Amino acid sequence: MSKKAGQHWILLRGLARESGHWGDFIPVLQSKFPEAQLTLLNLPGTGEFNGETGPRSIEAITEQARLGALAKGYLQKPVMLLALSLGGMVAWQWMQRYPDDICGCVLINTSFANLSPFYQRLRWQSYPGFIALLLMRDLHKRESAIIQLVSNQPAINPQLIKDWENLQKQRPISIKTCLNQILAAATFKPNGQKPRQPVLLLSGKGDRLVAPACSEAIQQKWDLPLYQHPQAGHDLTLDDGEWVVSQLYNWVSHL
Repeated sequence: MSKKAGQHWILLRGLARESGHWGDFIPVLQSKFPEAQLTLLNLPGTGEFNGETGPRSIEAITEQARLGALAKGYLQKPVMLLALSLGGMVAWQWMQRYPDDICGCVLINTSFANLSPFYQRLRWQSYPGFIALLLMRDLHKRESAIIQLVSNQPAINPQLIKDWENLQKQRPISIKTCLNQILAAATFKPNGQKPRQPVLLLSGKGDRLVAPACSEAIQQKWDLPLYQHPQAGHDLTLDDGEWVVSQLYNWVSHL
């Protein structure tokens, strides 16, 4: 194992989500990497930055997120990025634009506009429900609907709904930030250069929001390792955090 690999992880969430949505995955990750520093970095317009409006491009989101990480001293040594969905686009842009910051990257259920058609990046079957839930005023129903969309767990944990509802009450993410994030994700087209850092791709074959073919397209373009969970949905760390951590540990052990 490389001396740098797995010592410090920066975690990035996806569309309309914040660091609190990692939930029980964090102690699972920490138990496998007990000496690692785990930094939960919120993107502009989310978490403690919810008073701001997030930018409309992945490039601008990345710049703001990186400046925040620099200001807090997170980048004194190269870090590993663990990123989900839209967070994966930010992670890719970050390691391409600032390669010295990053010593490795794990992308979960992400997609790029120049590799996959729009109907795979946001599956057409999910359009009506996805748009409707963003406009819901009843936070309990909204968060319950989001969990049903992104998770394939057989039964929804009522406490999870309550936790996510409380996050939106305490640090609400504005509709404008959500729409800007959708625009940023829809238009992100990275250059064709393969990253110099090691990259691992993870996806859930049961993802009903973003087609698994999107991760497969990234794998094929740059010949990257890809491991697919046979049942998990879009929020892979929610559906099977133990599986994710096992993949991370095995991958890092061979760096």
